[in-house]
Amino acid sequence: MPRSPFAGSFFSSSPIFSPPDPSGSGGGCKPLVPGLYLVATPIGNAEDITLRALRVLKSAHVIACEDTRVTGKLASLHNIQTPRTAYHEHNATKARPKLIERLKNGETVALVSDAGTPLINDPGYKLVQACQAEDIHVTALPGASSIIDGLVLSGLPSDRFLFAGYAPPKSAARKTWLAELAEIQATLVLLESPKRLPAALADMATVLGPRPAAMTRELTKLFEEVRRAPLDELATHYAEAGPPKGEVVMVIGPPDAASDQDLDLDGLLKRALETQSLRDAAQTVAVATGLPRKKVYARALELAKAP
Repeated sequence: MPRSPFAGSFFSSSPIFSPPDPSGSGGGCKPLVPGLYLVATPIGNAEDITLRALRVLKSAHVIACEDTRVTGKLASLHNIQTPRTAYHEHNATKARPKLIERLKNGETVALVSDAGTPLINDPGYKLVQACQAEDIHVTALPGASSIIDGLVLSGLPSDRFLFAGYAPPKSAARKTWLAELAEIQATLVLLESPKRLPAALADMATVLGPRPAAMTRELTKLFEEVRRAPLDELATHYAEAGPPKGEVVMVIGPPDAASDQDLDLDGLLKRALETQSLRDAAQTVAVATGLPRKKVYARALELAKAP
């Protein structure tokens, strides 16, 4: 048999991969370089953690956790004995100087969130800024992210996307927030509370129109679900079915993603006019559909005058 091109030391000869490195810093088998390690952890399935992440979590002096109890469950599953300390938005001001002091003394600190990649939708970036100001070594260990997982499962354009975090909880503020995002020429990725999802979808359909979208929940878990449909159809479904269970990531196509669909202009305007003034409703629908504002306003005026 001819010798496989991948036989022998594949990693050492590849321009893409480096040898497995327990130091977590890309330099062979040696102790961890002192500094801050941003470690991605599973978003649901406990097996979704890298070998490098396990090595760093086991070798660090301390693990800074969003919730020590949540990280404790992961530590128990993977036999990680490293001490844990809390670091979250409520104690960050007091906890950050203590972590910086430990780092300046040559210790290694692994920063994790409850799930996924730290710094995505959490206050970890302030700790990174503080390390940079003190010239402390910082590196990241990539891994699971519900944002990326939801995006790739949605089937929507992924070459350009915007992660916008959580929408405001109140409808009026949420509509204003959505209107600011409406003209962005990119797929939108949002986080949403399952309890607020029906109301949020109704506002999304009103402000953004019938864009293709995907509701993803419980990603990587036993009851993972991806429901793909235009926003107005998703809004109708959850208005009738009620809130789903589990963590939700919403993915919404860019403005031109609905261009090949038949736009129900009257339907969009009627829904918008239920909660907005004529001028605001016309503006909202014009942005959502890409139609000329004058045309949309004229039709809104006709609908408002109709008996």
